[in-house]
Amino acid sequence: MNSKRNSRRNAVFQRYYTYDPPPSKSTRPRRVARRLLWSTVLIGLPLGILGLSWLITLPDVSLLVRTNPASTALMEARETQAKEQARTIGRHWAWVPLSRISPHLRHAVVAAEDASFFTHEGFDWEGIRHAAFYNLEAGEMKRGGSTITQQLAKNLYLSSERSLLRKAREALITRSLERHLTKKRILELYLNVAEWGKGIYGAEAAARHHFGKPSQDLTADEAAWLAAILPSPRRYDPLRKTTFLTRRHERILKWINRQSASPVRIADE
Repeated sequence: MNSKRNSRRNAVFQRYYTYDPPPSKSTRPRRVARRLLWSTVLIGLPLGILGLSWLITLPDVSLLVRTNPASTALMEARETQAKEQARTIGRHWAWVPLSRISPHLRHAVVAAEDASFFTHEGFDWEGIRHAAFYNLEAGEMKRGGSTITQQLAKNLYLSSERSLLRKAREALITRSLERHLTKKRILELYLNVAEWGKGIYGAEAAARHHFGKPSQDLTADEAAWLAAILPSPRRYDPLRKTTFLTRRHERILKWINRQSASPVRIADE
């Protein structure tokens, strides 16, 4: 009995097995992947370092707490553009403190450009969302949804190019402005550097150019006209009243009157 079992067991172990080695793996995909990796590192690393250094070297906005800017990136860009086109352009600009700017104009600009200015921290997310939907429906960039702080960052420090890096830099400067400056100081800076026509910068120069009076003497109606042209100050003129400008002026004027009647003067907070 045992001999039969052993013979069966031996028969099993006596079977012949052949060893088929696995097919050799091609090294070509590895070489391609390695080349792609090194190409990405060699190209991406310098670009990444350049972009990072560009973002890190931000302007020191804390200087603006007590110092008024001697010029702005927008002013210099306009003058460079005029020089390239063999044109001459003046710079009409006179700095005045916020206390010498008509409260009507303060209310009008906040109403026209950034109604939630005193409540947000630099970015109006609801406004950005509405602008994105509007642009999507229009099929082009027609609205930006920028706040007063974002516009100040662009006017003071940035070029007019449209790129992700510039937008990232704008966002960082905006946060820095909100962190270092009060809302009153941000509004004062904006009202003094905003473009109000060809070579016209700031509320004082705008009031004298368009209405022949200092900015502190502007009426609610005049302030609404000045605020109405802010989206395209070199295209519109408050003395040439188009249909679009008139409708915008009426909306702003209603808002000014409503705010003037309220117990809290938002531009004085």
